[in-house]
Amino acid sequence: MADEEKNKASMNNEKAAETTASPPTPAGADACAAALTAAERTRDEYLAGWQRAKADLVNYRREEAARLEEVARWGNEDFIRDLITVLDNFDLGLRALEKDGPVEKGVYLIRSQIQDMLTKRGLAKIALKPGDPFDPGVHEAMTEVAAAGPPGMIVEEIEPGYLLNGRVLRAARVIISKEK
Repeated sequence: MADEEKNKASMNNEKAAETTASPPTPAGADACAAALTAAERTRDEYLAGWQRAKADLVNYRREEAARLEEVARWGNEDFIRDLITVLDNFDLGLRALEKDGPVEKGVYLIRSQIQDMLTKRGLAKIALKPGDPFDPGVHEAMTEVAAAGPPGMIVEEIEPGYLLNGRVLRAARVIISKEK
């Protein structure tokens, strides 16, 4: 009987150990947890990639809109450059007519309309007067002449210069002073 009591005692100890220890987990549960972790990691990578792609698209749209605006601002540059030549010739014709006598008011009106049309599209005449300092960024020196005053000053404007939307379209052609 002592053996029976020993067997009962050991069985009771085993039962007690089973109830206090955590229940055994099946092998499939570990695999499922690992698969879930891997799926969450993949999800986070895809989400981050999608967010980067969305930000790239927003940046692309912004850059493309700026590029199109630039094309719209400068797309008519050649046309305006050609029209400036016509405007200059118009001015030369007006000066010749004024020497011969009075000029019809309609001719001045046409010139004014051309000037207004160009101004609406961003054209501005480079303002200068005799005595202004020569600026190679907006002036083109055609010749130098001895004149009173310091060298490097504008003596006369030969052909006006123009800015298109703040950028030099054509430099003003000028005569500048040199030392005597």
